[in-house]
Amino acid sequence: MSKSTKLKEAPKLPFMDHYKIMWPFVKPYIFRAFLAVALCIPIGALDAVVALALKPYMDVVLVDKSDQSPAYIPLLIIAFTIVQGSFNYAATYLNAWVGGKITTDVKRALFKKLLFLESAFYDKHDSGHIIQRFSADVDAACNGLIDNIRLFVSRIFSSLSLVGVLIYNSWQLSIIAILVLVFALMPLARLRRMIKGVILKTVKENSTILTNYNETYHGNKTIASYNLQEQVYGKYNTVITKLFKLSIKMVQRTAWMTPMLHIVASVGIGGVIGYGSYLIVNGTITSGNFVSFITALILLYNPIKNIGKNFSAVQVSFLAIERIAEILDIKPQITSSPQAKELKKVTKEICFSEVNFGYNPETLVLKDINLKVKAGTTTAIVGNSGGGKSTIVSLLPRFYDVTSGTISIDGQDIRSLTLESLRSNIAVVFQDNFLFSGSIRDNILMGKPDATEAEIDRALEMAYLKDFVEGLDEGLDTDIGERGSLLSGGQRQRLAIARAFIKNAPIVILDEATSALDNKSEAVVQKAIDNLMQDRTVFVIAHRLSTIQHADNIVVINDGQIIEQGNHQQLLDKENGAYRSLYNAQFKS
Repeated sequence: MSKSTKLKEAPKLPFMDHYKIMWPFVKPYIFRAFLAVALCIPIGALDAVVALALKPYMDVVLVDKSDQSPAYIPLLIIAFTIVQGSFNYAATYLNAWVGGKITTDVKRALFKKLLFLESAFYDKHDSGHIIQRFSADVDAACNGLIDNIRLFVSRIFSSLSLVGVLIYNSWQLSIIAILVLVFALMPLARLRRMIKGVILKTVKENSTILTNYNETYHGNKTIASYNLQEQVYGKYNTVITKLFKLSIKMVQRTAWMTPMLHIVASVGIGGVIGYGSYLIVNGTITSGNFVSFITALILLYNPIKNIGKNFSAVQVSFLAIERIAEILDIKPQITSSPQAKELKKVTKEICFSEVNFGYNPETLVLKDINLKVKAGTTTAIVGNSGGGKSTIVSLLPRFYDVTSGTISIDGQDIRSLTLESLRSNIAVVFQDNFLFSGSIRDNILMGKPDATEAEIDRALEMAYLKDFVEGLDEGLDTDIGERGSLLSGGQRQRLAIARAFIKNAPIVILDEATSALDNKSEAVVQKAIDNLMQDRTVFVIAHRLSTIQHADNIVVINDGQIIEQGNHQQLLDKENGAYRSLYNAQFKS
């Protein structure tokens, strides 16, 4: 199945809805957030103190050469700077605290959302996409936005206070300075449109890079055995080259702002110096006014010259917020209905009635599946590869929902049961079982977190793992590595069986649980499976027909349809039967 890089489940939200979705994450910390922003007001406003203090100092000391110099001014400047520095530290701390809390809460919500999304979501999106959208976007959104908001607020109030100093010293020169400032900031309105497409493409390519790393890690043996190093490197190089081109395109669309603002600022300063000289000569303003004005103007223009870069970062954060909101707005397709009932036990039968299913609604994988399985019996499902065997059993725990028809347990449609109780009654052993990093004990207890030592010991014994575990220095607390990489294939399967055994679910699904093992490992694992199957309703998918000859019912499926069923002998007795053909193909030697 092809994987998409776009969230097809999430329709585009109206602009303001993105921020409504994010509001619950901001609300608990709104007081601290406002306090952090409020602290930025005096931080910015105090920038005007130095410029304002220069007027009396220049007029009294340097122009009038009076010995009655205002000695308090240098001390006042130092005092204000200390206050400003203290506020700056407090604002930085509060911003980091608020940003960290919001980031943590959003990541929690996204990870929980990820855990409850249906299998179809994972079919459509690769690992890089998941990591980028569910983790990296959060850092870009929360931390980047809060840091830049602090910067913008301090600069806004710095600008307002400095504009006040400009007007106080000379309203005539202020007109020139403010007109230049407005002209300089006008291009910012177009910046979002200019960079949005580049940012979205960059996110897509970044997710592909993460997938490359993930595939290289998990596929390292395949890469080595097939000498795929150059081929895999070529794929990576293509993506990294695209990222380079996108970064250059981003520079092309944003870097012009800084030099442009430098030029505009220099025009403003030049105009002020020229006209200011005239005003000094005709006595409209004093030298102190002029020096104070120029100082305020330089303090005003300096941060403005670099505001383009910060504004770009803010736009990146806003776009990341929109992407996060789209994910938070996704509604899982497979959930418990409000009226759902608990499934306590399985006593009668499991029934597939007129079941049709397709991963893509236009293309059915299963067609008109009708099957009754009595509780406590074993049903084997066999057939050619790609016929739909694994798909049938994946519908029972609702990894996917049927396209049409019903699956019922003891007469209850499984969609009318709570998802948690349904899955609590089903244990699944896959061909390639996923083991979590941690110890043997950790993985077994996933089947039953409150299991006693006696129950764990029993599960090990029934899975033929007891001797192996007792031979380890750390026993049950032995670390098995990521995905059980420190265990053999047979040991991984037996650990998965122990996990399923301790769950003690009345329904067991064995999805080609021994097909990837050698004969020796298969023999031991098959004994463990036989123990697991006792007194349970069992579905077995197997290629090796020798492992299912004693099943109560064998279902042969081909091209998504059941073409025959019966026990081993009944199916062998059918002339030109599909099962007989499969059997003869495997045992003709």
